[in-house]
Amino acid sequence: MNRRIVVLVGGMSRERDISLETGNAVSIALDQLGYDARTLDVGSDLVEKLTKLKGNGEVGVVFNALHGRYGEDGCVQGLCELLKIPYTHSGVLSSALAMNKVVSKQLFRKAGIPVPEGDVRSVRDVFTEEVRVPPFVVKPIDEGSSLGVLVVKDKSQTILDQPFWKGHKEVLVEEYIPGRELTVAVLDERSLEVLEIKPKQGFYDFESKYTPGRTEYLVPAPLPIGVRKEVLHYAQLAHVTLGCSGVTRADFRYDESRRNEGIKLLEINTQPGLTPTSLVPQIAAYAGLTFNALVDWMVRNARCNV
Repeated sequence: MNRRIVVLVGGMSRERDISLETGNAVSIALDQLGYDARTLDVGSDLVEKLTKLKGNGEVGVVFNALHGRYGEDGCVQGLCELLKIPYTHSGVLSSALAMNKVVSKQLFRKAGIPVPEGDVRSVRDVFTEEVRVPPFVVKPIDEGSSLGVLVVKDKSQTILDQPFWKGHKEVLVEEYIPGRELTVAVLDERSLEVLEIKPKQGFYDFESKYTPGRTEYLVPAPLPIGVRKEVLHYAQLAHVTLGCSGVTRADFRYDESRRNEGIKLLEINTQPGLTPTSLVPQIAAYAGLTFNALVDWMVRNARCNV
């Protein structure tokens, strides 16, 4: 295997800072593992920079540490395919499908995976009489890291004056699932373990995800045996349904008052964060896989479908 690794970081999405954190952690691990690694901070110049490195023979594998649009929606993956560079994580189609919450939910439902009820609405229609009775959840169709996710508790709330929504014409409006927040790391089509997320205030939003001390994590999650088994199964099935590869993370809500029927898959993330507060490294560590071993596995399993 060519040990020249290029770690793509930065990007043009709202998750640029998170990408930089992930890339830094990955680069340190690669150095410790003895790889010839370099970090490439990219924006609109991505095509030019990566093409130049490929032409000079300076890249053997791309470690994709980008998050959000262009990084995990199939765009960068397609570029790597065209340049015939092996890359980490999922391929073009599975990345695009996972990023689109509406399409992925349709596929999950057909595969027998329980998901919240919901539909697509105009941003301006969210607070009209036609929308669901509160509480309900409003989220962007194609953003990650809980960006823009809002739990609407009553009609007095408004999102139209928030700058975030100016670039969105439509949103996904879902039923609110009370209860617990669960997540599963899937590695090589195998569910590792269930982790429970317990925000100290509110729900698990962007701030809770990336601010140390704002959230408590329990791994393994204290669940009935049957519920744990179902959650692990649904996570693995979601990974396979979208044709994912490498590492993914499946996020759930669990209403324990309904027992097994209270399990709902929210989404699958094909580019889970690898920051100090990220979930996949915590689950992997519980399963006996150090952070360096996880990064090494991802590099060794990088691929290009061409």
